[in-house]
Order: sequence, then C-alpha cells, then structure tokens
Amino acid sequence: MHIKSLELSNYRNYKSLNISFDENINIIFGDNAQGKTNILESIFLCAAAKSHRSAKNQEMIRIGSDDAHVRLVLTKKNIDHKIDIHLLNGKSKKIAVDQIPIKKTGQLLGLLNAVFFSPEDLNIIKNGPSERRKFMNLELLMLDKVYFHDLNFYSKALDERNKLLKQIIYDHTLESTLPVWDEKLTEYGKNVIETRERFIKEIDRHVRDISQKVTGGKEIIETKYVPDVKKDDLRKAIEDYKNYDMKTCVTNRGPHRDDIEFFIDGKSLKKFGSQGQQRTCALCLKLAEIEIVKESTGDTPVLLLDDVLSELDRSRQNYLLDNIRNIQTLITCTGLEEFVDSRFKVNKLFHVVNGNVE
Repeated sequence: MHIKSLELSNYRNYKSLNISFDENINIIFGDNAQGKTNILESIFLCAAAKSHRSAKNQEMIRIGSDDAHVRLVLTKKNIDHKIDIHLLNGKSKKIAVDQIPIKKTGQLLGLLNAVFFSPEDLNIIKNGPSERRKFMNLELLMLDKVYFHDLNFYSKALDERNKLLKQIIYDHTLESTLPVWDEKLTEYGKNVIETRERFIKEIDRHVRDISQKVTGGKEIIETKYVPDVKKDDLRKAIEDYKNYDMKTCVTNRGPHRDDIEFFIDGKSLKKFGSQGQQRTCALCLKLAEIEIVKESTGDTPVLLLDDVLSELDRSRQNYLLDNIRNIQTLITCTGLEEFVDSRFKVNKLFHVVNGNVE
C-alpha cells in the first residue's frame, strides 16, 4: 500500500496544494509552524475519518473559508483508490470513495491503513488513561469495522444514559427507564472489552520481542490491558453503581474507564521507568502497530513520523530507520541532520515554507 498523491484546498494554512509522493521515504522539512504536520494530519484524516489532534471540522478549515477539501489517491494491491473528504463549517463532513459518496464513516475505515507517530506519543506512558484509550481506539477503528460499530453504539448509549442521569434529578419517575440504557451499555460494552483484550495481547506479543531487540536483550517491556470492569461483570457493576451514578450524574463503570499498564522487568514503567525507557516503550508500541497491520491486512501501512526523530537518541533512531525501509514513510523534521552520513536513503524531499511546498 502506498499514497500516490495528495491535494488540499483551504485546509489549515494551505490555500491550495497538490503533491505526489515516492513509494518509499519522503522527507518534509522546514521551520516550525509552517504546515508540515498539517500534511500528515490530512493523510491520517483519510485513514481514520478524524484528525489525530482536533475533533472539530472548523479547526481544519482555512481561516476565512467556508469549507475545505482533502483529496488523496492511494494504490492498494495494485488498484488505485480515490478518497475525497469535504469539510464544512458547522456541518458533518462528506466523504466519497472512488467518486461514490458514502453514507457511513465505517465504509471508509480500512481502505488506508496509517500508523501515526508524534512527539505526543512519547508521553503515552506518562499521560492519563484517556491517552491510552485513544491509542487503542484509533488503531482498532482502522482494523476492525465491527469494533467501530460496537464503540460507536456504546458511546451513544453512554451519552444518552448520562443525559438521563442529569434529568432524573428533576424528574425521579425517569429512573424507571435506566435499565434500557444499562442493557445497551452491557451489550456493546462487552464487545468493546473483548476486542481490546485481544488487541492488547497481540500488542504485548510484539512489544516484548521488539523491546528485546531495541535494548540488545537487556530489557523486556510488557503491555497489560486493565479493564475497568471484566466483561462478565459489566452488567452487575453498572447496577451496583446506579445510586452513585445518580448522585454524580455520570456513568462511573465501564470500558470508557479502561486503561493500559506497561512494565519493564516486572516494574511499572510509569512509576519507575526512566524517560529513555518510556520513549523506548512508545517506539515499540508504534513498531508493534505496524506488525499488527501487516498480519491483519496482508499489506504494509503508511507510516507518518511527525518530528519524532529529534526526540529519540541515536540508537533508537537507527533502530527505527532500519525497520521502515520497506514501508512508505513520510517524515517531518526541522532540518536534515538526522539523515547525514548516508545512514538513510531519502527518495523525495519537500521543503515547506508558510503553506508553500517545494
């Protein structure tokens, strides 16, 4: 799988952009705040139907414009596909695949598989549980359409139940309708927990192997899924917390409170790991994602590296660069120092200056 071309119109700081990529290594360099990350974001938007950093369409639309277009052409198993995403202020995005409008976002997922690695990912171990749930969700949404369905319906049921909990304060007769949403949360929540558990087991298998290679066999990193509630206990937990939920006006138990824990040599990486070890873990997670995509789809994903090389020491840089040689990779950076001494072959080079690309 590889991306052939990208066209942007009124997207972020780009009034108009049309570029073609090499099948291998593409370097996008320039000073900070020039628009390098915006290119990677637009590509990820075509893979996940959402930005990795913004939930609002209007934030991706160029200031002063009413709408924006992202058009991408990719080759998958020797067949070209076109993705067209139309962003509108205050309205839902419109998506077309091969010039045919799609009705549901799930129809786009899985067409383009992309692994995004940014400096923020280096803090995934130190940050709160929401960051780790985001990590699970973004990857699973692109790999598993059933998970997309389950998570979508679970989230809707959760929103409706929370709204109902707030209404019960003013009308206690509404309490009798809670079981309807309890059943929905249980039905879809069980599926979410089961899929996440299976996914993290696969992640753990790869992270263990990769961490040994990165550290020369000195350290083994383990990944453990920590569900807020076990699948078979979900319905009872929701029922047991009903009174507390009505006091707090939120649903306190369920997979929306899940987490992941990381261990190095049996110790908590968050509590006892050094900054270097935590960065090694983040690197291993992204490389594990690549392997899981290969196994799940039989194809390689596109790798998007957003200014992360400067955050890694030389040995971790070398390991990363050595392991992406057969994958289409787009790398943003402020300078080209990371690629000197012929350590790495660059197939295409782009220079970004204030929304213009050469």
